[in-house]
Amino acid sequence: MKIALISDIHSNWEALRAVWEKIKRADAILCMGDLVGYGASPNEVVEFVRKEMEKKTFLCVRGNHDNAVAFGADWGFNPYAREAVRWHQRAMRVENLEFLRRLPVRGLFTDDTGRGYLLIHGSPRAPLDEYLFPWLPEGEFQAVLGYIKQDDLLVGHTHIPMLKVIDGRRIINPGGVGQPRDGDWRASYALIDTEEEPPDNVEFHRIEYDVEEAARKIIEAGLPRFLAERLFEGL
Repeated sequence: MKIALISDIHSNWEALRAVWEKIKRADAILCMGDLVGYGASPNEVVEFVRKEMEKKTFLCVRGNHDNAVAFGADWGFNPYAREAVRWHQRAMRVENLEFLRRLPVRGLFTDDTGRGYLLIHGSPRAPLDEYLFPWLPEGEFQAVLGYIKQDDLLVGHTHIPMLKVIDGRRIINPGGVGQPRDGDWRASYALIDTEEEPPDNVEFHRIEYDVEEAARKIIEAGLPRFLAERLFEGL
């Protein structure tokens, strides 16, 4: 079984299309949230995900930007993010906003070997908001795993690829599809091959996309120019 992991698309249609070409034949696609926010193509991204979820095994949970756009909960956001949230609320179609409102905060998946996964955007302690950065002490990751019963925890939110293995259990972040923040501008995703033995059966991938077009759309929409410029830097 091939399982594709994606997260933090952030209304970047160009990045999603590039990644999709690489993952569309996967047996299951697991998304850790933030379909929207920052970018200029929220309707295209959400409508695509809605349609694909009807066709195949495609699980998606709600991220903090999805939540902010859907419910107006933008407190604590920086000015750029808040401006983007409010633009999204004006620009998005009603049916797409309703889809975001219906997304669960947590998701469960079991692969063909019986291994269980918990999908969540931030962490089990704060599903929408906690950042599990790769450089945190190992004790933090051990504590986080103490909150769940599943074998693996799949997260997003940091936009930074990560694999932590603790006593045979894993915390995996596939990085950001639409707005990487690890210094590499290319779209990030991960693949799990259940024919291989864990914990080494997860691979991280990067792919180039039309970043110029994604940035042009942001500027043309009147969103903060910073949100376009950061795409080129992966920051």
